[in-house]
Amino acid sequence: MTSERGERELVLYHTAGCHLCELAEAIALPLVAAAGVRLRLVDIADSDALMERYGTRIPVLANTAVLGEEIGWPFDEAAVRGLLAALS
Repeated sequence: MTSERGERELVLYHTAGCHLCELAEAIALPLVAAAGVRLRLVDIADSDALMERYGTRIPVLANTAVLGEEIGWPFDEAAVRGLLAALS
């Protein structure tokens, strides 16, 4: 996805107190930063629609520019790299 400022970005759907979300961020953040891509954190608790969609699936890392292009937990560095490759 490209942000409003024209940056390439991935979105990590998460919520507070989710230890798996913290692990997912720790895996994704260095890879995303090294690729020059922004990682946008979206707390699903802020939206009923996101709670409905991701409530039992978080953490989920998504390229929201392509419908359905997302990876759910558990994911590893290879899966994150695959999602990043789709942004190129």
